[in-house]
Amino acid sequence: IVWTARMTPHALIRTFLVLLCTAGLASAEVRLHNLFTDHMVLQQSTSVPIWGWAEEGEKVTVEFAGQKVSTTTRNGRWMVKLKNLKPGAPATLRVFSDWGGKHTALQVSDVLVGEVWIASGQSNMEWGMRSSFNSTNDIAASANPQIRLFTVPKLKLNAPTNNVKGAWQECGPETVPGFSAVAYYFARDLQKALGVPVGIIHTSWGGSPAEVWLREDVLAADKDYKRDILDTYSASNQKALAAIAQWENEKAAAADDKKPFTKRRPSTSWKPAELYNGMIANIIPYAINGAIWYQGESNAGRAWQYRRLFTDMIQNWRHDWDRDFTFLEVQLAPYDQSRKRSVEQITAAPVESNWAELREAQLLATKNLKKVGMAVITDVGDKDDIHPTKKAPVGARLALLARKITYGEKIVANGPTFDDVKFKDGQAVLSFKNVGGGLMAQGGALTGFAIAGEDKQFTWATATIEGDKVVVSSAKVAKPAAVRYGWADFPVVNLWNKDGLPATPFRTDDWEMITKPKPVQRATTAK
Repeated sequence: IVWTARMTPHALIRTFLVLLCTAGLASAEVRLHNLFTDHMVLQQSTSVPIWGWAEEGEKVTVEFAGQKVSTTTRNGRWMVKLKNLKPGAPATLRVFSDWGGKHTALQVSDVLVGEVWIASGQSNMEWGMRSSFNSTNDIAASANPQIRLFTVPKLKLNAPTNNVKGAWQECGPETVPGFSAVAYYFARDLQKALGVPVGIIHTSWGGSPAEVWLREDVLAADKDYKRDILDTYSASNQKALAAIAQWENEKAAAADDKKPFTKRRPSTSWKPAELYNGMIANIIPYAINGAIWYQGESNAGRAWQYRRLFTDMIQNWRHDWDRDFTFLEVQLAPYDQSRKRSVEQITAAPVESNWAELREAQLLATKNLKKVGMAVITDVGDKDDIHPTKKAPVGARLALLARKITYGEKIVANGPTFDDVKFKDGQAVLSFKNVGGGLMAQGGALTGFAIAGEDKQFTWATATIEGDKVVVSSAKVAKPAAVRYGWADFPVVNLWNKDGLPATPFRTDDWEMITKPKPVQRATTAK
């Protein structure tokens, strides 16, 4: 039980009395963590923890796939580990104990062994199949007993919890419509490619910033995070609570005067660590092989901070799972934050962009950490909607990355990625990694390239493909010093490789970012 501020004193007393009355009964029963339900998938070829609760000192035995492992309960909790499971026919996992003359037996049926992945982030990961582009036929054809789905309920907590509600479900037209579309398409393509069962644990929440998915002590141990995230939250929360108290007083006064009251209740901001506590801590250490992540929109205004925060979040998860698992992210889709401009207005001139800076922060994670991949989706954005509904290409590109990074397939899984630039004779010559079968312009002449001299004034440029390089120039810039590609909230771009994957936006310069905090000016006393 985790106490929250939302619990009234009466509710707390009732909960305590129920626990007091049932403690003797519950403590004598062997229980499994709620992730272990019928239809679950266990991770193949690794150490797989199975855990739960029982009476102190009670011996618990787990049997599965020819393995039989026993342990003794310590501090009310027990755990065993199964080793190197192999895919096969659905099987039954059994847990039993003899304690105080009572025999307890639990049984989990229709258990598969295969690949298990986490799917997390904010609304674009949460986005359901039923709301996705042309998904009717995909939903109708989704029946696949080799894919299993688990959704972690939304839960904000001030301290970590150790269990979760929910149950595994077999993939099909009745279970898929409300499930994460990106996660489903990823699982569908991955299962088809690998030929083994795939289990997806979906745990996301729309609008959530990255800092709510980290442990609070990780944030507190970093002086910048403590100042800019924890202390900032504390100050803003005090103001929010004061506003809510005033709202309640005004509402009560209106009721006393029998007057209508339509003022909306103020809301509090996201509390750092609250989703880690409620939606990540409670599924650790369930054995997984990777995570897919679609988030960043809520941190775009702090893109400079995200350069560190995002990688620290990945490392936080890997540390707590005690596993260096693959982490695959989705780069932000094109989106016009104003939602009022035409494409012609958007592309009138190159501009600075915090969304472009966030995309760069996402790209940096793939360079700074091992086994991190990024799906680029510059072609599936919606100018006026932060939620592009075309989710199938997103899941497909994540599956390609998994096949290459996690499973070692020799395939092209990325579009062109900027590698180097050389400036000569008024031109910028760009080199790329992940060229694959060659560079190409999708649908006409290359677009989205801007060039600047040392004055840092960017102008649109002419760009042409010459072999595996792109040559960029402009009559307005005699001595180019920098090139940017797709550097906008809503980039209009078309550089691809012939393997069908778009190039990631980039810049060749290291000029100061607009989201980098300005140095604090300290007052001085004149002498």
